[in-house]
Amino acid sequence: MAAHGRSGLRDLFDESPTPHIAHPPETHHRDYYVATDGSFRADGSGGLGAVIETRDGTRVARLSIAETVPDNNIAEYRALHLGLDVLAARAPDDARIGVLVDHDDLAENVNAAVLAGRHPDGKPPHELRTPPGVEHHWRGVRARLSGFETVRAARIRSEQNPAHPLANAPEQYEHVNREPDRCVLPGRIDRSPQQFPPPSRADRHASD
Repeated sequence: MAAHGRSGLRDLFDESPTPHIAHPPETHHRDYYVATDGSFRADGSGGLGAVIETRDGTRVARLSIAETVPDNNIAEYRALHLGLDVLAARAPDDARIGVLVDHDDLAENVNAAVLAGRHPDGKPPHELRTPPGVEHHWRGVRARLSGFETVRAARIRSEQNPAHPLANAPEQYEHVNREPDRCVLPGRIDRSPQQFPPPSRADRHASD
């Protein structure tokens, strides 16, 4: 379960903006949440962090990996690629996924790519522009996005991101990579059309 006094990924997701996609009441009906972060240092070193939880806060996986990257953008895209790869190996194909990142353009691109996948002509709501050097990881991210029932990305602040310390101090958190593998299936939820917003969003509009 989520640590006492610290918001779980579901809470962070519910309270954060999801670029390009309205935040309707059923948003909180995700099966899994994955938060990722990538770091870059001037000497070319860096790290990748990822945290995966079910909607009730049960931890599925944590990763903290030292990685040599040429810039921060590549680190961020690489981290999300890694997190989705791990999640895909532990979640069913019909899972509904919430992604949390503190990189604005990455969150926007994920949601635009999801919307493009739903469009008859495969057109995103705006032109997808990715930073130089991320092409390989962006292809991997998009492939993973299409493998789940639905995906939505929320933009969170760096200080809120539980993957941030894992990415920025991989030498300190290397032990999390030795945690036993877990394939946790969340309990079933009612996905009937009549849904009610969680208390934190009960007084807000879908476009908030």
